[in-house]
Amino acid sequence: MTLSARRLALATLDRQFLLERRSLDVAEAVRRVCALQAQTPASPYLALWNRVRDFAPEDLDAAFAERRIVKASLMRITLHAVHAEDYAHYHAAMVSSLRAARVHDRRFTSTGLTHVDADALLPELAGFLARPRTGAEVEEELTGRFGAHARRVWWALRTYAAAHHAPNGGPWSFMLPNAYLASPAASGSAPPDASAGVRRLLLSYLGAFGPASAPDFARFTLLTRPVIAQALRELDDRLVRVAGPGRAALYDLADATVPDEDTPAPPRLLPMWDSTLLAHAVPGRLMPEEYRPLVVRRNGDVLPCLLVDGQVAGVWRATGDGLELTAFRRLDRAAWQGLTEEATRLSALLADRDPAVYRRYGHWWDKGFPGVETRTVKG
Repeated sequence: MTLSARRLALATLDRQFLLERRSLDVAEAVRRVCALQAQTPASPYLALWNRVRDFAPEDLDAAFAERRIVKASLMRITLHAVHAEDYAHYHAAMVSSLRAARVHDRRFTSTGLTHVDADALLPELAGFLARPRTGAEVEEELTGRFGAHARRVWWALRTYAAAHHAPNGGPWSFMLPNAYLASPAASGSAPPDASAGVRRLLLSYLGAFGPASAPDFARFTLLTRPVIAQALRELDDRLVRVAGPGRAALYDLADATVPDEDTPAPPRLLPMWDSTLLAHAVPGRLMPEEYRPLVVRRNGDVLPCLLVDGQVAGVWRATGDGLELTAFRRLDRAAWQGLTEEATRLSALLADRDPAVYRRYGHWWDKGFPGVETRTVKG
């Protein structure tokens, strides 16, 4: 049987708990969806609000504070929130790519240091980050040795060192200036093997976003084709091949299921950079290609989206009057009713936390969106 594009989209929605909210502990929810984009502090909260029944932001506050969920630079060299028990494995999978992206960059090579020099600093850095430190404190510590280059040395190290962002307040646990804390993976027992880390990450990815292709996994991680091909070979007995609408071979977990074609997909208000929009080769499974330029801006910002029947249908933002919902096409009464109900519930959550969430990205709305319908839902 060949899976249609519709069933692949439904598979992603199902595994991401976007067909039905689940009653799960927040840490277990994060584990099961693999990872949550966390470039902006609010996004993991809003992602879980979409996925967890009766989600309470205080539960995620506590999970971050207790380090059951950690925030760090991982896939695509961007910030993700992941289950603490997954972090060391994901970091082992990604560290070579994270390191290469920094130590071969002119901003680091201009210091005259090599990757060997940078790696030699990691044990000392782990000791200094035994308690939370701001970037400014780390730079000051490095200045005695590297002078004016201290900032560039830290720029490289903070990306690939085994370190987390430490919760430091604000409505969403993290605020500027960022604070950093060494991961337990930075000391003690030897870190997981890189190949084992890639295998674990791939299995988690397929459980959260599959069925998927090697190019899909490459898009999610930025790992190289040889690394991914090796992991697929090593996991051959745990994976099955699935036929899909494109040429690329699809892989899935042997015991995974895919929803039927006629499964309904309820409306959702996704946060900025929701992982479902970044987990597959462009244009992805939920993004109509013609809407991509409207949602994914030139600098990489991925705007908060409206999902209707499992597909991106518009964007949303918080305004002084409530949540403004902008549709890229005409929606029927049932779709608007569902979106309005979701927006009303989200407004209640934001009212207690951050009524103007994502305010700094409001400039993307200044020129408007072509051929749209806009409604404002008051909280």
